Amino acid sequence: MTARLDPFAAAPVQMKTWMGTSLAVSGSVDPVLMSLIEVLASQINGCANCLNMHTVAARERGETEQRLYLLPAWREAPCYTDRERAALGWTEALTRLSERPALDAARQMLETHFSKEEQVQLTLMINIINGWNRLAVGFELWAEPAAAKAMAVPTA
Repeated sequence: MTARLDPFAAAPVQMKTWMGTSLAVSGSVDPVLMSLIEVLASQINGCANCLNMHTVAARERGETEQRLYLLPAWREAPCYTDRERAALGWTEALTRLSERPALDAARQMLETHFSKEEQVQLTLMINIINGWNRLAVGFELWAEPAAAKAMAVPTA
């Protein structure tokens, strides 16, 4: 697949800012939980690029194949903690916002398992991955995980 537009070349200042924001936000969320959020949102949004990158990263963080495969059925799968379920429910509710999800129920679970600061951090993380999904799907981006990882490393 060839990208229709390279956002990094077209708007380098904004993309550098976006990348910095992405790294700052992702650094505030538990890496395992972050992986689950990234993969679930990317599944919902149908973003092959992000699924490819984030499943590789999830495995590098120690995530199991079983839990990755069961993410689309997270409600029925017994392998997620209540805290993870709260984050997954919030991810799904915010990612499917236009479908009028059960936002109140998702928020209640979130409030039960996360501090106010963590709720904001998770919400920012969900916004970040949804933004990347839209960039990747919209411009038909494809990056191999190793190349994307190298690009994300801050330079001095």
